[in-house]
Amino acid sequence: MDSIIKIKAIAMGNNKTRISLSREVIAILLGMLFSGPIAAEKVKLDPANWGHEAGADCVSCHAKASAGLTGQWRSSAHREAGVNCMDCHRAERSDPDAIEHEGQIIATIVSPRDCGRCHTKEFEEQQGSVHAEAFALIETRLPALADNVGGPAMRIASCDQCHGSRVKVLGDGSLDTATWPNSGIGRINPDGSKGSCSACHGRHGFSKAQAREPDACVRCHSGPDSPDKEIFEASKHGMIYAARKDAMNLTADTWVAGRDYTAAPTCVTCHMGGAGKLPPSHDVGMRNVWSLNAPVSERQYLVLLEDGSKMELPSTAQVPRRGSELARADGRVAKVKVVVTPERRRQAMSMVCLECHGKGFTRGFMDQFDGVVELFNDKFGIPAKRIMARLYAEGLLTPTPFDEPIEFAYWELWHDEGARARHGAAMMSPNHAWWEGMYRVGRNFYSDFLIQARAAAGPRSAELVDSVLEGLSAHAWLADPDRPSPILGLDDEETP
Repeated sequence: MDSIIKIKAIAMGNNKTRISLSREVIAILLGMLFSGPIAAEKVKLDPANWGHEAGADCVSCHAKASAGLTGQWRSSAHREAGVNCMDCHRAERSDPDAIEHEGQIIATIVSPRDCGRCHTKEFEEQQGSVHAEAFALIETRLPALADNVGGPAMRIASCDQCHGSRVKVLGDGSLDTATWPNSGIGRINPDGSKGSCSACHGRHGFSKAQAREPDACVRCHSGPDSPDKEIFEASKHGMIYAARKDAMNLTADTWVAGRDYTAAPTCVTCHMGGAGKLPPSHDVGMRNVWSLNAPVSERQYLVLLEDGSKMELPSTAQVPRRGSELARADGRVAKVKVVVTPERRRQAMSMVCLECHGKGFTRGFMDQFDGVVELFNDKFGIPAKRIMARLYAEGLLTPTPFDEPIEFAYWELWHDEGARARHGAAMMSPNHAWWEGMYRVGRNFYSDFLIQARAAAGPRSAELVDSVLEGLSAHAWLADPDRPSPILGLDDEETP
């Protein structure tokens, strides 16, 4: 870690002192790194360049053939600003997805790069975000579960619709139906850009209010592995939002918590929105400290690279020096611009909380959340991962994924049940933290996973399985078989 990063880390302090820093100092520190205006820049339209003359013909024809989309455009901010169909869809003949349509060269897909012709700041933030990598990071892993357990047709209609697809252009210029239509958040577009602005904003209205609604997120963030819809709705935040939605000012030009609205937070508020002096960002993962959807959660450094991309490194990894080179996930090498510590990421998220909560409340909540994540790691995540690694290393499980029951038990332990527990604690839903989360993790671990692991290990179960739990105080209760059980609902004197 170079001296600049050391100074920043020292200035941050530990969990108990960092929130005591003044908001003004925090804002200055964050502004140095997350520079940008409090509100998204207005689109600056030059009447000489926008309002393409062919756009009127597009509207005239599509008003008959696709009345819904023209109706959406007519009520959009784009129309009010003088932006029409051709302004967004026009393309060069050399573009990979360009086709000739009614005498015009158009792009079938309006990609984030196309949107970035006006929305430059938003495009740059989005391209470096975890959303933009949602498909690229799991592309090679999809067949192991989605294709093998389900099938390609199911993956196309499910996984790819949230994570994205690698859109392929066929020889005649049409798009491969195995990859399109698709508005996945990490879609790989023919022009090389990643993602889909319409995943959140919805074409052809591209409404700010729609993207600010929790419902914009729940299309993908719901279900076993990302249960945020259910958790938000069950949380105090979700309850207040439902009761006070009419006070949320969702259609405002700027949307800064504490200034433009105070009724309740939404997904955007915490993960992307401006709050006080904290600027908004289309990088949805900027403020996340933990990797919550992993077999074992780790605190994450955020590494900003000079080419504009970002990557995360666990806090246990060696922190790269400023100016050093790192290999990106796609194999390309880029120089390190700055490293953001987990403490600074927590500080940014805490700034949002402080718009409505006191310092002690915010610090206490973060400590409780961290406690649940560490409990999952130490009691279940690390031991289960270690046991699985031993079984694979000894050849007691085949290398083929999901061909043995224990692999499903392990997958659900961290990917489904463990995610609910950790997300439940992160978003203030006690039911999801316990009954839908950690209780199910424990039930799986003790009544299914360990039983299958011991069966797979056979005569070596004590060596390969039970030894992992030895010395862990969280599992000491297993060695006390005489402790009275409350399961029967009997008082002590009724216990036979």
